[in-house]
Amino acid sequence: QVQLVESGGGLVHPGGSLRLSCTAHGVAFINYAFGWFRQAPGKEREFVSAIGWSGSRTDYADSIKGRFTISRDNAKNTVYLQMNGLEPEDTAVYYCAAGFSGVIEELFTAANQYRHWGQGTQVTVSS
Repeated sequence: QVQLVESGGGLVHPGGSLRLSCTAHGVAFINYAFGWFRQAPGKEREFVSAIGWSGSRTDYADSIKGRFTISRDNAKNTVYLQMNGLEPEDTAVYYCAAGFSGVIEELFTAANQYRHWGQGTQVTVSS
């Protein structure tokens, strides 16, 4: 059974930083591309960032480019999202997602390309 467990959310002041973690259980981690999505109250779930097998290929939403960094540690079955320069507009529930990748370094930016999802972790940016 595939399970994605997120952690690292919380309350932070504007300009602050958080690092989200997503540990995968029950998957051949190296064969999966991972993504982060977020959903703010009253809004649709939106793409944040994605990473391929080795971590050498990544993608970011324009709204967070230059502030957030995605990475993965294949030895620990864990994907990270380092978030710097947080703004109130970043407040949302952040979800980790995993999708089987048949092509090396393939990554996905659409939610329907991911089969497995975590339970979400709340990030609140407020003064």
